[in-house]
Amino acid sequence: MEELDVFTAKTVDEAIMAGLKAQDLTLDEAEITVLEEGKKKLFGSVKAKVRVRRKLSDAKRAAEFIDGLLELLGVTALSEVTEDDENIKIEVKTTNSARVIGKRGDVLDAIQCMAGAVANTGRDEYVKVVVDCENYRVQREETLKALALKLAKKAVEKGRKMTLEPMNPYERRIIHSALSDNNEVKTISEGKEPNRYIAVIPNNAKPFDKGLRYGEKKSFGDKSSSDKRGGNRGDRRNDRRGGGRPSAGGGAKRGKKEIYFGTFLGNSGAKAEDASAPASDDKTEE
Repeated sequence: MEELDVFTAKTVDEAIMAGLKAQDLTLDEAEITVLEEGKKKLFGSVKAKVRVRRKLSDAKRAAEFIDGLLELLGVTALSEVTEDDENIKIEVKTTNSARVIGKRGDVLDAIQCMAGAVANTGRDEYVKVVVDCENYRVQREETLKALALKLAKKAVEKGRKMTLEPMNPYERRIIHSALSDNNEVKTISEGKEPNRYIAVIPNNAKPFDKGLRYGEKKSFGDKSSSDKRGGNRGDRRNDRRGGGRPSAGGGAKRGKKEIYFGTFLGNSGAKAEDASAPASDDKTEE
């Protein structure tokens, strides 16, 4: 079945002119794709074939790209476009929104990044492209604003810098904006992309405070953390060595498996097996 925007003629120029006339387009308004060059054969000839269609707007071109991309991913979707002079918003309608959004919007962010590149191809001035699905952007923004306020309160209560997990620039701007009018804290971005994150610093922060990741339970000077790890370094070192050294005058008994260094090691193990012998009697033989 012949496509409605495909035209044939003896030459490419004639096919283009036929397409422009049929769709009432000027050359500047049309997007032309040559499908087959016309050529002569020994017996007869092959007609030229071209596709002539109206040029899509930047927004429509980006929406078509998204629909084609999702089709390749096996997701049935339809993109709806709203635009003004500075912004393009594309709403993806689908019954499989989880696959389009991804974990914390990572798939949606990737789609938005690619759609922005498509929409701005050939443009002199940059236009911002926002891709949304199931009103995720608005819901995520409200969640981040609530998180920012909660984080600032906790930072002031503890007197410590609080840091969040890495976020993309769009989400970091939401945190910065939510706390811009807070007189008790300030916000900065730390780290390098793609692991750049927000730090909320209270005015009463202690000097040289390295901060605390939001969600961690331990606090500054908390000894319980060392207990959970098996005690302090000295205790762990002694545990690995089989216990601490006995004091000079102590009568601590030596374990059966210990080796004591001396001039001759062969009998030291046998001596150590007598757990009832005092430590002063355990001598190496020469």
